[in-house]
Amino acid sequence: MSLASPVGRLQHFALAFLAVAMTVTVGTALGFQHLGGYIPCKLCIEQRTPYYIGIPVILAGLAAALAKAPAFLVRAIILAGALLMTWSLYLAVFHAGVEWAWWPGPTDCGVAVMPSTGGNLLDALDSVVPPSCDQAAGRFIGLSFAGWNAVASFFLAAIGYVAAFRKA
Repeated sequence: MSLASPVGRLQHFALAFLAVAMTVTVGTALGFQHLGGYIPCKLCIEQRTPYYIGIPVILAGLAAALAKAPAFLVRAIILAGALLMTWSLYLAVFHAGVEWAWWPGPTDCGVAVMPSTGGNLLDALDSVVPPSCDQAAGRFIGLSFAGWNAVASFFLAAIGYVAAFRKA
């Protein structure tokens, strides 16, 4: 297969799967926050960044693949998505390590905001104390949200690397 030829079914499937899986993963985190009432800490918020960047990148890759763009371009976009999920894996493992007290977290994580005087909604928002990064909001089957993100990021990165480097 030459570099100018279209990509195969593996790359199309991987792009579609990654787009859906990345959206579901970050959507689940947002659901736990907005519907479940879990307030994310600083590290939780940082773990979403690779997804916020990765979803549009992968969707652009899917559009390029469907438009029969050169294989090297589509594979480079898939590789970019895999690298973003590797970054997500690093962030998730770091956060899980902080939760398990394997290493210290950032000193500004969980810093309380002093409530200001007044009774409006903005003042009430200032009184919300974000959770500390070293306390898991919950554990499900033994893993925190950060732990589950590490698992998801690992598999999404692996799928991306396979699709980027395997022949169609």
